Formats: sequence, structure tokens, C-alpha cells
Amino acid sequence: MAVMSEPEALEGREAQAAVQERSASGPHELCVLMKLGEIVLKGSNRSLFERRLHNNIRASARGLSPIKLTRRGSGVVIVRMPGASDIEVAELAERMRNVMGVVWVHLVRRVPKDLDAVTATAVQALADRSGSFAVRARRRDKRFPLTSSQLAGHVGAAVQQAHGLPVDLKHPQNPVSIEVDKDEVFVFTDGIPGQGGLPVGMSGRALVLMSGGIDSPIAAHRMMRRGLKVDFLHFSGMPFTGPESIYKAYSLVRQLDRYQVGSRLFVVPFGKAQQQLKSSGAERLQIIAQRRLMLKTAEALADDLKAEALVTGDALGQVSSQTMANLTALDDSVDLPILRPLIGMDKTEIMDQARRIGTLSISELPDEDCCTLLTPRQVETAAKIPDLRQIEKRLDAEELAEHLLTVKQLHRPSFLGDAAPAKV
Repeated sequence: MAVMSEPEALEGREAQAAVQERSASGPHELCVLMKLGEIVLKGSNRSLFERRLHNNIRASARGLSPIKLTRRGSGVVIVRMPGASDIEVAELAERMRNVMGVVWVHLVRRVPKDLDAVTATAVQALADRSGSFAVRARRRDKRFPLTSSQLAGHVGAAVQQAHGLPVDLKHPQNPVSIEVDKDEVFVFTDGIPGQGGLPVGMSGRALVLMSGGIDSPIAAHRMMRRGLKVDFLHFSGMPFTGPESIYKAYSLVRQLDRYQVGSRLFVVPFGKAQQQLKSSGAERLQIIAQRRLMLKTAEALADDLKAEALVTGDALGQVSSQTMANLTALDDSVDLPILRPLIGMDKTEIMDQARRIGTLSISELPDEDCCTLLTPRQVETAAKIPDLRQIEKRLDAEELAEHLLTVKQLHRPSFLGDAAPAKV
């Protein structure tokens, strides 16, 4: 007896599921069609990426009506919510746009493979529209009696006759897409751009140092987009500052949780450690010594979390402490790799991305950042590693980092709204 490969077995199960779905739903059902990006280029490993993506899709749909998910053709995923209202399916589509690995999200009508039904659905889709249109057809099932151009021409003529809209094949204001699948046809108009990238969790786990400013949330988002599942570590200035920075970090992580689901935020009160550094005579090295201690603490936590890297929002030359010499001194403080996805970006680019993913307005809220506490009048721009090690030797920095973790707090800021803070 022949043994099927994993992709063949997966396609067999999906074909069987498609037959069951046809009997479970009526015509003209609204569902979500998603188009994938670089996942389709992963060759023999593609099934692993798709399995991770499907798990992430299900996690993002948590709390909604039950969904049914199938793969259709190359780089296409259909998510159905049988029996749900159009409003519920629209909410599902809104969540799907935030799933990493998805390039486009479309609300589509699932129509029988009948020319009259397809034509009527397309005509109805443009009933309240004005401006130019074009019909673009694609046949994944070549057995369909009309070619793609014939189908587009037939439907386009019917739309023009019904609504009198002008045709613009190059830059239509209202593009209508028709995709002929094996067992049904999908008709849709508008699309929502997705996040692209790779499914979260496919590249491992990392720990993000979340400051509460503009940069670190963007660094986290960019690493999620490359397939990293991230946890967050925030250092507050408590007991010498209020809780405002914690509220900001919590809000930022909650906003970012829409892209990965299941985020964890660890908060460490750092004020007393900063005071110890100042008392040790750090002076101009205060900022870099603080950052090194933060990284040592983060590395100890990352070891507990099985994280393989640290992530920061450093951008070269953006502030006086972010020089090549100082970044090199920071790298020296830990053995884990420090990922800096913003290293070559300028502030305008970073702010544009923060605005796009919804973190800018939160980051701009006022708070007292722990890094501004006890800041020296002048900051060292070319820190010497031996000098920093000498300060750490006086403080026993490794032991201090371990102590800081004993007073950490764990929060679970969920974008889906079912989280509560907990102490560990």
C-alpha cells in the first residue's frame, strides 16, 4: 500500500472537509479569504509554517463563533463561520488582518459554480457603488467551461448593463474579483492589507525590553513579523516614581497582543538599583551602567522563559547614548544576542510605523521613565568596557540582577479582553 506524504495527506483531509462544508452551508455565504506571502516559498517546510499559521488563526478567533478553516490552492486560506451574521464575519476579517503571515484579507461571497449565480452576486456587490470598475477572474479549477477572460467579460457586461458604471481595466475604483475553485466560486470587491511576514512562533521566542516609549513597541512588532513569539520586560522607576509607566507598558503590550495573542508583561521596580549605581560612582556612565544591568536582568529572565534572544529599540545615533561604542559596551554585558531591528531607521520612519500599528498615541502619553531618574548632567558617548565592569564588580551586578527578578510582577495584557494581573 502506498504511503502518502504529509502535504498529500493534508490536501486529502482538506478536500474531504470541503465536501462536508458544502452540505453544511447555503449559497452566498459570507466568509474570509486570506492570501499568504512568503510562506508559499518555504518548500518542503511549508506544511510546518501553515500548521503554525492555522493555529494562530484559531487563537485570534477566540471568543467568536466556531470557525472552519481550509486551504485552497497555492497560498489561499478560507475561514468560515457557519451560521454567523455578516457583522460577526466582518469582525473575524478584522482580526485576521493582524495575523502575521497573511498578506491580504478579503470578505467574500461563497457562490455555487453556476454562471448565473456568480453574475448575480457580482452585480449585487456593486449595487451601491459609483465610479469605474473592472472584473478580474481567476480559475483555480480549469474545468470551468469559461476561460478567465470570458468569465470576466460576461460578468463585466452584466454589471455595466445593470448599473451603467464605466470600465477602467488599469485603475478601477471598484475592482471585482472572481476566483473559481474546485467546488465553488468566491466573489469579492475590496481587500484589507495584512501584516505579511511569517507566522508568530515559527522563529522561536525572544524577550523585548519595553520602555514605554515609541521605539520598543515597533521593535517588538518587527520581530513578531519575522516569526518570533515575544514576551515583554518593563523596568519602572518605583518606588521613586508613580505607576504611570507601568500603565503605559501594559497598554502598549495589550495593543501588540492583537498580533500574537497570549502576551506576557513582566515588570521590575528598578528605582533602588538605579540609586545603588549612582552611589557606586557611575557618574557619566550612569545611563550605560543602568542599561547593562537591565540587560543582565533580562538575560536571567530569558533563561527562565527559554527565550533565545533579547530585543531592544536602539537606533544608531538617535540619542547621545546610542553610539557604536556604547552599543558595543551593551553587547558585552550579556551572552544572548541582542536584536535591534530599528538600528538603521530614523525617527520619522519609526513614528510612521507606530502610527500604523496603533501604538504612537499610547507612547506619547506622559509618564516618568525610569531612565530619566538620576540622569547625569553629561552622558558618556564612548563608554569603556573595563570601567563599566569595575562598577559592576563593586555592585556585584549578577547578584543584583537575580535579586531584581525576585520582585518582578507578571501581567497578561490581552487584546481579547480576558486577562488579569498576577504576581509571581
